[in-house]
Amino acid sequence: MDAKGEIMLTIMASLAQQESQSLSQNVKLGIQYRYQQGEVQVNHNRFLGYTKDEHNRLVINPEQAKIVKRIYREYLEGASLVQIARGLEADEILTAAKRSKWRPESIKKILQNEKYIGDALLQKTYTVDFLTKKRVVNNGHVPQYYVENNHELIIPREIYLQVQEEMMRRANIRNGKTGKKRVYSSKYALSSIVFCKECEDVFRRVHWNNRGYRSIVWRCVSRLERKTHLCNAETIREDELHQVIVQAINEVLGNKDNYLEILIENIETVLNENADKPTTDIDEKLEELQMELLRLANSKEDYDDVAEEIYRLRELKQEVMLKNAAREGLRQRIEEMTKFLKEQPQQLEAYDDLLVRRLIEKIMIHERQLTIEFKSGIEIIKEV
Repeated sequence: MDAKGEIMLTIMASLAQQESQSLSQNVKLGIQYRYQQGEVQVNHNRFLGYTKDEHNRLVINPEQAKIVKRIYREYLEGASLVQIARGLEADEILTAAKRSKWRPESIKKILQNEKYIGDALLQKTYTVDFLTKKRVVNNGHVPQYYVENNHELIIPREIYLQVQEEMMRRANIRNGKTGKKRVYSSKYALSSIVFCKECEDVFRRVHWNNRGYRSIVWRCVSRLERKTHLCNAETIREDELHQVIVQAINEVLGNKDNYLEILIENIETVLNENADKPTTDIDEKLEELQMELLRLANSKEDYDDVAEEIYRLRELKQEVMLKNAAREGLRQRIEEMTKFLKEQPQQLEAYDDLLVRRLIEKIMIHERQLTIEFKSGIEIIKEV
């Protein structure tokens, strides 16, 4: 099915809910659509975060919703699917099926499930054998329908979009001047955030044996992979790297009043000057075009131009929403840093992997100098 066909299906599904009183159940727009009343049927028995009320509508299960929010938060903090699963098991949190074992695939499905933002994509699977009731994944063999704002959300749309962007980023990491693809690693907090300024590639944790002296070091991956040392980045001992990071965090804590002023100024000026752009005008135009498309399709007139304009506007809306999500993400990171500075009573005594995941965005190494960039935008330069 081409893009125009997909647009038709989406429009039909959303309008089926809004216009169910005016549209006959027998109306056909090129295909028969299954959900004529716009009613979403969801199996809530194994759907973490939701249950159903007496009217058979999805309602939030508060305790389970906390688990869903935790999964989204930890993923954005840098944790892998496996790490999130092991953490839930360690805390003896059960799955939606009341099992103690969490599978990474289940975590991924939760992170990709549009129902947590209040929407619903219908017919993700379909029955191929009505005798055995065998169902398979729908890869376009039967229509799919997307219903927006169907029920109360657990995850804000901005957070959901940030997670989808992060998933794509992790799957398509390309570092260095050559753009070589790298596998995302979250075993250690520093695994994917320490970079070489000379060749722009990532640093990797290595167990090193240098003339009988064993140690753990971080080294530019281009020096590890190439026989000829095209990069001259120095090797940094892990204890030295950790010490410098602690010093940088303590420097911020030691001057928290000054940094709090900077953070507040960032929120009040930079973020507010680039305020989130509403999609109201796009939505109104889309609604007009959708009604026009339905009219043309029902009268069997050509609707290619209208469909193409709808497709363009939907892409524009998605672009605006992604920019708004990125801005909201920055706002949240600044607020989190502000909260940390206000609540942290004293300076750190030791390196903390979890704290690094929460606070630090990137570390750039040039010779013996480290530029530590916090997620809030603060930068600290330290010498090893």
